[in-house]
Amino acid sequence: MTMTSRPAIALLGTLLLATTASAQDPVEPTGVWQTQAGDARVKVSKCGAGLCGVIVSIRDKIDPATGKPAVDDKNPNPALKDRPMVGVSLFSSMRPVGLNKWSGTIYNADDGNSYASNISVAGPDRLRVEGCVGPICGGETWTRMR
Repeated sequence: MTMTSRPAIALLGTLLLATTASAQDPVEPTGVWQTQAGDARVKVSKCGAGLCGVIVSIRDKIDPATGKPAVDDKNPNPALKDRPMVGVSLFSSMRPVGLNKWSGTIYNADDGNSYASNISVAGPDRLRVEGCVGPICGGETWTRMR
């Protein structure tokens, strides 16, 4: 081995260690995310030890069925059926369960039900959101808005 190859090998080793370490670093889930269908944007923020998610904008501000502003009309609580969709909390109790992963309950405004849920960071600009009924889970990937 020549003297000039040792620094190159040391540099390569350092770069590999840095890449491995950064792959294991937590990715910040806070920010504004667009749902997979593009019909809503959700602001994810820290609340206590967990995460909260609130709708901050929707694509269809007017409900085509009523011609009026979109409201949370599928909510099982009659007192909440007339509240505007913007401001609806989708989750407020997501607790960390691992590196870049949280679990709790998520509200589905499409059917008015709440489900066991997992949220995980799938990359710097992707958030995987899953809801489960028993052992059956479904989900979508949200995209970070910049």
